[in-house]
Amino acid sequence: MTGREHLLVELVDDTGAAVGACSVGEAHTAPGQCHRAFSVLLYDRDGRLLLQQRAAVKTRFASRWSNTCCGHPAPGEDTATAAAQRLTAELGLTQDQITPLTEIGVFHYQAADPASGRVESEWDHVLVATFVGGSPTPDESEVSDCAWVSPASLRASMARDPDHYTPWLSGVLDVATEDVQTGSPG
Repeated sequence: MTGREHLLVELVDDTGAAVGACSVGEAHTAPGQCHRAFSVLLYDRDGRLLLQQRAAVKTRFASRWSNTCCGHPAPGEDTATAAAQRLTAELGLTQDQITPLTEIGVFHYQAADPASGRVESEWDHVLVATFVGGSPTPDESEVSDCAWVSPASLRASMARDPDHYTPWLSGVLDVATEDVQTGSPG
């Protein structure tokens, strides 16, 4: 294991309660261990989403398009704080370039990456914010490209070519859609 694979993640039960910790690498080794994660969706003022294409060197789902950023809070770490740090690390975005991150929901998903043999079993907290200025400056070791897309065109593209996208993206979008339908801010 190298780099981020040694960092600790918080293991959770089927209700999202913390039950321990292990390394990122261990959590993603088959059959996988359920752990806390987060996914961020940034919207612009026109309602478009900022997507990223994961770098080819990523250990899971490399080169696939995904939500703005994602990651794992350390055991006991505030999810929004961890998410803000990943936005800076992956895309060079600072807190003055976005509105405050707001958690809008959580879901659990499991997925195996056929290319790497690694697995995901994540209790995923979905956070949203609005992009208010500047430009993303992606870290090439994390992100190979980024693009602003409308939610409708993204859903259509995902239906045509689901393997072009990370397996958790549809769940993230479902949480965001549910949030919009219930009238919650986001």
